[in-house]
Amino acid sequence: MSSPASRPVPPAAASQLNLRGAVDLSSLKQRTAPPGSQSPAGGQPVPGQPGTPAQGEAADTGGQPLRVDVTEGNFQQLVELSAQVPVVFGLWASYSPASGELINVLEGIINSYGGRLVLGAADIDAFPQLAQAFQVQAVPTAVAVVKGQPVPLFQGGADEQQVRSLLDELLKVAAANGVTGSLGGAAAAAAEAEPAPLPPLHQAAYDAIEAGDFAAAAAAYRQALLEMPADAEAKAGLAQVELMERLQSLTGPDGEALRKRAADEPDNLDAQLGVADLDIAGGHIEDALGRIVGFIGRNFGPERETARVRLLELFEVVGPSDERVAKARQGLARVLF
Repeated sequence: MSSPASRPVPPAAASQLNLRGAVDLSSLKQRTAPPGSQSPAGGQPVPGQPGTPAQGEAADTGGQPLRVDVTEGNFQQLVELSAQVPVVFGLWASYSPASGELINVLEGIINSYGGRLVLGAADIDAFPQLAQAFQVQAVPTAVAVVKGQPVPLFQGGADEQQVRSLLDELLKVAAANGVTGSLGGAAAAAAEAEPAPLPPLHQAAYDAIEAGDFAAAAAAYRQALLEMPADAEAKAGLAQVELMERLQSLTGPDGEALRKRAADEPDNLDAQLGVADLDIAGGHIEDALGRIVGFIGRNFGPERETARVRLLELFEVVGPSDERVAKARQGLARVLF
């Protein structure tokens, strides 16, 4: 692999960045992480390798550099992170001291962007598959990844002004593709941030679920909805714990008997709703929702309304934005109207 001292970026290159799928990252993302591999939150430079921010570069990310040392174990996490912020992979090699120096400069520049970019420093001697995937012909090489798609930046070398122009254009490309996040600090700080405390009634419901007391959890969520009827999380939580409560005492033989009764009695409301619960719990979402929609289409009166209400509750369990819920809503509209 060649290592030219400098291969400057053409002046027009910064205006030509775009998402492209020429590089196949799937084989790398599917690799099994080796035991003891570092995660993005813990990837710190190894002493003696490039890793110290360039002198004179002040990071405005809480003093913690936005750099991750890339390994087979954390590569997939970095690709996933690219859906939030662009990840710039800087590829270097120990046989090229100039490449290590440029990675340090790149780190300082990326730190100055305040969490809108992350640097993944990759030693191609330790991770040759990455060099192959990115079709690297020289070191240093910089390739960004945005929403899992590679965006080539430069190979061989670039001065600070050229790098900043490329990164500014990269952020425009990312924004055009809906990637506008900011870590607001280092990747490690974001990964280790404490979650916000739950509202008291939500915490009470969570504690009850942990204790296996689904009735108490349901009561806490109902109280939360009384106090704030628009509480979407409480509404979804209530639907979930009510489902768990219905299934709690159901044994395997009970489930088999219930399925047989539902098959023999297609208009038996309790049997159809019971099997729908089993299907939801087993991941057969379309079967469960379709079963209740079919019952509603065949029946009228109070039982039809009971089935409709249960169907809406199961929509909350699955998630209102799920495409299977959208399909079931369309089916419900057809049988009702």
